[in-house]
Amino acid sequence: MARLIAARRTAVVPRGGAFARLSIEALAAPVLLACLADAGLDPGQTDEVILANALGAGGNPARRVALAAGLADRVAGLSIDRQCAGGLDAILVARALVDSGAADIVLAGGVESYSRRPLRFATDPEGGPPVAYDEAPFTPWPDRDPPMAAAAAALGTRLLISRARAEAWAAASHAKALQADHAAEIVPLLGLCRDPFARRLTPALLARASVLQGDVTAATAAVAADAAAVCLVVSDRIAKGRGLALLAGATVGAAPEDPGLAPLAAIARVWDGTPLTQAEIMEAFAVQAIAVVEGAGIDPDCVNPGGGALARGHPIGASGAILAVRLFHGLKAGQGLAAIASAGGIGSALLVAASGS
Repeated sequence: MARLIAARRTAVVPRGGAFARLSIEALAAPVLLACLADAGLDPGQTDEVILANALGAGGNPARRVALAAGLADRVAGLSIDRQCAGGLDAILVARALVDSGAADIVLAGGVESYSRRPLRFATDPEGGPPVAYDEAPFTPWPDRDPPMAAAAAALGTRLLISRARAEAWAAASHAKALQADHAAEIVPLLGLCRDPFARRLTPALLARASVLQGDVTAATAAVAADAAAVCLVVSDRIAKGRGLALLAGATVGAAPEDPGLAPLAAIARVWDGTPLTQAEIMEAFAVQAIAVVEGAGIDPDCVNPGGGALARGHPIGASGAILAVRLFHGLKAGQGLAAIASAGGIGSALLVAASGS
């Protein structure tokens, strides 16, 4: 069974902040090397690097990061794009490679520079000028491809999750993040060894937050951000009993117009209801996190004990991997779960167990 024996990340910095000038190589290469150093493995032993990247312009970012980190030229690098779910899915692919015997040592996760994302233009087949666009479509049907804030607002309305409940969730996420010490999981870059966005969300601040759609506000939606997160997935032969056992993983498609509930099917495939010690649930929107926790029957007391994405930010391709990094550093006994929703109606989940559990 594949095991996770090291996991590190950068701080998560809102776009335009301290990481705005960093390339994805500068963000991710130090994190890869930190994982290998933590595990006492030589970089030359690495079999593969799998990284998610949602906003880049191609060019196989995983290969570029592997080369920048000084890994052997034979490490080809595999880049994936499943938008928000990509970072967690990279770990699921690494697990499959290791469990199949195709690899012993795989570095997997995600990297995103929202600050340096390329400008996008669609060509006109009739010969007109190119048209700028900010986001690619996630379905072939515009009527089944709502903006994420609109989908979250509709979900909240349908499930009767009020603005007040969402604000309370967001305030709690920030409060937990302010109290937590994440230094062990963060690779310092540019002197940053903590997530700078977390703050005390007072009732006055929550009331002043701009409305994005319906009852969804800037305070109850995660901000766009820059970060990298990487997990070291290895075979039993390499792990020698260390780390977290990767018990099960699943990625499942659901109704594309209702992405917030997509993780429920993935969670149902990997988790049998055994009490969880820790659950890391993506907080792209507070209403979406509430809906997943309640829909899956997860004890809210074990969810995001160090705060969630509302208190950090959302570096799209890296966000799912950050959930796994949090599990690695937080889970000391029992089982842990990571789950994330993605645009287009995709949900991913990973179930892990601490050594001896």
